[in-house]
Amino acid sequence: MLERDIEKRVKDYARSKGWLAYKFTSPGHAFVPDGILISPKGVVLFIEFKQSGKKPTAGQLREHERLRNQNCLIYLVDNVEYGKEIIDENS
Repeated sequence: MLERDIEKRVKDYARSKGWLAYKFTSPGHAFVPDGILISPKGVVLFIEFKQSGKKPTAGQLREHERLRNQNCLIYLVDNVEYGKEIIDENS
């Protein structure tokens, strides 16, 4: 399944559960995760979407580590089922 299709289906599922789902872009700052999901309880997740079997770039991995060092929750999602599990676990 293509990355954009995984992203759409996971974000649609999140919205169906009352979450906010945003595309994350940061002008002038490369390698940020693809999406930000915010639960009705205020839990904030950063999500890097990838096509099944694809790996993040070195720059993306550095940014993921930077976010983790700030105690952010960041996930690499390469299939719809895992994305749904993350949403359910953090609801």
